[in-house]
Amino acid sequence: MPDPISLLLLPGLLCDARLWRDQIAGLAGLAECQVADTVSDDSLGAMAARALAAAPPRFALAGLSMGGYLAFEILRQAPGRVSRLALLDTSARPDDAQQARRRRGLMALTRTGQFRGVTPRLLPQLVHPDRLAGPVGAEVMAMAERVGRDAFLRQQAAILGRPDNRPDLPGIRVPTLVAVGEADQLTPPALAEEIAAGIAGARLHRIPRCGHLPPLEEPDLVTALLRDWLAA
Repeated sequence: MPDPISLLLLPGLLCDARLWRDQIAGLAGLAECQVADTVSDDSLGAMAARALAAAPPRFALAGLSMGGYLAFEILRQAPGRVSRLALLDTSARPDDAQQARRRRGLMALTRTGQFRGVTPRLLPQLVHPDRLAGPVGAEVMAMAERVGRDAFLRQQAAILGRPDNRPDLPGIRVPTLVAVGEADQLTPPALAEEIAAGIAGARLHRIPRCGHLPPLEEPDLVTALLRDWLAA
């Protein structure tokens, strides 16, 4: 049996290791998984430095949403350490003016004591309508509560400060998987298509009946995609 592949997993905004729980279990034997700390820093540069300090010398890298932004930063800081790349439900673009205003508004509300995490009102932006009333929605809200107010503010500051990663896409030379939920409202499929088009040889997979959080919404399918990507 070959040694397991080291796999560094990067959660999204208001997500923790629970996001990847089913993939960690499903990849047992093939991958030795580690979930990066994405709650302690207020810049992607510092997040990436922390993740790299704790990671093995060489590893496969998978990130969702904010985790995708962090993946791009890790590639900037240590391109030779990344053996392959998976980007789920993310974007290579920075916030536009409207997105930045909305993000700053949420931060301002949070600082006045109005942190609400993920509420039932916000869930339709994150998961497919079929899953709003079930256990997936409850898991999303529980993750947000665990991450909490202060980490939310740090994560939003890091996201606001991210660069435009589109010019860096042609320089990515590792096997790359790009995946997106067909019903993702936050980072819709067109953004995944843009990333896949910019990285030579990238494989694009659109996940039916799925919103912004495929590892939770379609865990078996995402595990299978990651298994094929790691074995390629």
